[in-house]
This record gives sequence, structure tokens and C-alpha cells, in this order.
Amino acid sequence: MCGRYTSTRGPEDLTRLFQVTDWNPAERLAPNWNVAPTDDVYAVLERTAWDDGDEVRRQLRALRWGLVPSWSKDPNVGSRMINARVETVHEKPAYRRAFAKRRCLLPADGFYEWEPVKDEATGRTRKQPYFIHPADGQVMAMAGLYEYWRNSDITSDDDPDAWLMTCTIITTEATDAAGRVHPRMPLALTPDHYDAWLDPGHHDIDDLRALLTQPADGRLDARPVSTAVNSVRNNGAHLLDAAT
Repeated sequence: MCGRYTSTRGPEDLTRLFQVTDWNPAERLAPNWNVAPTDDVYAVLERTAWDDGDEVRRQLRALRWGLVPSWSKDPNVGSRMINARVETVHEKPAYRRAFAKRRCLLPADGFYEWEPVKDEATGRTRKQPYFIHPADGQVMAMAGLYEYWRNSDITSDDDPDAWLMTCTIITTEATDAAGRVHPRMPLALTPDHYDAWLDPGHHDIDDLRALLTQPADGRLDARPVSTAVNSVRNNGAHLLDAAT
């Protein structure tokens, strides 16, 4: 799974890296070294522009992490739907409509996983956090889905509070350094797959699944970091320092 990650690149970098055309400065997010479920996160997606006919534009949006299906009665279910398994994402009721129509990329610097280790001094097992990231320092484009949820307590569709946009991260079997720490990891797409994945007119499930291939070996590094990352209250670049 992926339960925490880092996202510190600003919108100026992200719009360039992902060739984004539309971004609202009101949705600027602060750098986050300890992204946790229900946090707002950057997502790259493509939608038809409401003010420009049928033109599809690539957008950078701030979405809440934890997908809430459109039919859900309680938006709090999103906290339990932060990940979707690549093996079943196309058929699970909570994700299959979004997989066919609402796909996104979630930029990240890297992610955290925890490995059970035995403390030689006490004999007890504890969880050691690791920061796992691209070896070349490039941004990770984690494959994701997004969804709209309508708050029925608000009568006007034009009220911005009437709609909640949420997202989930697609995960796969772990490879490279990640596989030595945890059996699952976020599925990151390569740049040559961005266009096909984001295209809202692309509905062929088999073709879309073919884009979600297991990452190639040799691309990730992992280092143990301080247990300070265990608390969502802690944030800052120091969380990435190697544990001593």
C-alpha cells in the first residue's frame, strides 16, 4: 500500500513537467514532506473546459486524498480508500467508473513504507520507516483515479462547497528497493504513457490496463529515516534525513 508520501514541488515546476495548461493559483498547496490520507494533494488530469466548447485541457488541481464514490452517502469513507489495487481496480464497484472515465497522475518526490525489524536490545519488533524514491531524483507520476461527490445538503450546484473532488493511488507489487521493505508500492507511469492515461476519451479497459505495467528494476532507492514521520503532526525536510 501507500499510506504516506512526499510532494514538495511547486505548481510552476509541475505545470512545466506535465505540460499543464490550466492551473488556479487559489489552489496552491504548501510543500508537504508527510502527505497523509485526507490531505489535499496535487493531481494532473484532463477535462473538457466548460467555457471553451469541447476542448480538453490538462489541469493541475488540488484534490483530497481518499476516493469517495459518487454514490456514497458518507464522504468519510474516503479515508479508507486511499489505494486501489492494479489487479482489480477496473472491476471493483468503488473504482471501475473512475477507471474508465476519470484518471489522473499524482506527482510525488517519493513515498514511505515501514519494515518490521527486531530490536536486538529488547527483543521486540518495531517498524522502521523508509523513504523510497526515484534514484535519479525525478518526480514520480503515480497513477491515480479521481471522483466527484455531491453534497446533497447543499441545494445549488454553483456553490463550490456542493462538490468534493477526491482521488486514490493505484498500487502494484513492489520491485527494486521497495520490494525489500514492503510487498506493495505506488504504480508510477513513464512519460510516454501520460497522454494515453489522462485522455478522458480513452475508454478501452484492456488498453488502459496495458499502460499499468510493473515498474522496471533499478529505478528506486530506499533509506531508513527517523520515526518522526510516524506522526502526521511532523513535517519538514528533516523527515528525509537518513536515520542514524
